[in-house]
Amino acid sequence: MTSRTDALQKPWGDRLFRSFTLFFGLAIVALFVAMVAVLWVQSGPAFEKFGFSFLTSLDWNPVLEKFGAGIPVVGTLISTLIALVIAVPLSLGIAVFLVELAPDWLRAPLGAAIELLAAIPSIVYGMWGLFVLSPIMADYVQPWIASHFGFLPFFKGPTMGIGMLTAGIVLALMIIPFISSVTRDVFLLVPGTLKEAAYGLGSTTWEVVKDIMIPYGRKGVAGAVFLGLGRALGETMAVTFVIGNAYHLSWSLFAPGNSIASTLANEFTEADGDIYTASLIELGLLLFVITFVILSIAQWWLRRSEGERA
Repeated sequence: MTSRTDALQKPWGDRLFRSFTLFFGLAIVALFVAMVAVLWVQSGPAFEKFGFSFLTSLDWNPVLEKFGAGIPVVGTLISTLIALVIAVPLSLGIAVFLVELAPDWLRAPLGAAIELLAAIPSIVYGMWGLFVLSPIMADYVQPWIASHFGFLPFFKGPTMGIGMLTAGIVLALMIIPFISSVTRDVFLLVPGTLKEAAYGLGSTTWEVVKDIMIPYGRKGVAGAVFLGLGRALGETMAVTFVIGNAYHLSWSLFAPGNSIASTLANEFTEADGDIYTASLIELGLLLFVITFVILSIAQWWLRRSEGERA
């Protein structure tokens, strides 16, 4: 009764503001449900024909109307994993340098330059990857890797310059600005008294970063990483230019492959049958689900880690 009375006594502006924010919040939920519903309905013919075997099948033959998501799903996960392995340590290094090591005159222009990289369209990254990075990979990087690590199955095969490794590197360059910028802002929020106390006790810069900054901003750093992960999972044009667009599964990272986003970009305009179109839409639904599941797991892990630390 008291809460109802308090609500009635609130100014009309507060009630109106609360109603607007509630509407916007519910609108996001409604949009999410609508997107899932549309994708589910439009992918119905493919699901009825292939069932759950669509998720594991390696077939993709529009002529015979045989479709499977196995190769695009594997390509999406591998290229994203490569991007994270490269981008996360580089982004952490950039953030630490900007916060702790860079001279004052360099911090602002370097930070602005890194943030501007996030504004470059993905198709520009793709064209740069195809015309600049791919020849470098084919002539220098991949031959060197093959000569030193060719005994591993991941680095065997012809060095063509395009493939899963090149796609992962381009994705890493695309997500570095996001991860490093957010991580830098997180590190800037670490109380100066904590760092000064650590330095006063004789800690080195590395020890301050390892024992003070990263533990204090662990949740923010993890959020930055998962922000980059979400960007990498759904990236389309940059990957399409350099991944090779081949429905082939190989252990070698030099080999061309495919991803869900590149498959949609390459084939959606050419789909001329109900099953073909429905299969592509089911790929889109699958990408939606993969992204949602991964980010939900990330949120759950962050909440659990915060609870354990408390």
